[in-house]
Amino acid sequence: MSDCIFCKIISGEIPSHKVYENEKFLAFLDINPQSPGHTLVIPKEHYRWVWDVPNAGEYFEVCQKIALAIQKSFGTEAVWSKIMGDEAPHAHIWLFPHPKEAKGNKKEFEINAQKIKNFLS
Repeated sequence: MSDCIFCKIISGEIPSHKVYENEKFLAFLDINPQSPGHTLVIPKEHYRWVWDVPNAGEYFEVCQKIALAIQKSFGTEAVWSKIMGDEAPHAHIWLFPHPKEAKGNKKEFEINAQKIKNFLS
């Protein structure tokens, strides 16, 4: 979809702070984070809603992997998730540490992305 912001991030037209990528999914830091490490997980193929993604089990396995890395990266057990879909017309899942518990600065994008990547390797 040519006017979709997430499709533009996938294609590289818009830069992002990637934390995870495989052939089907991409995870990157939210530009307006709720807390340090606030990550969006999206399918690389354009689907309007999370419930439209045909491999939803695999999608949630990626989310679980990233949530566990977020826990370790920001010193919190509570990783909140949000699935609404009204912010952008592309399936996406928010994952972010509890805002009052997370350690770190939410605007240090490069540092926060690297912290998560360190626990995914």
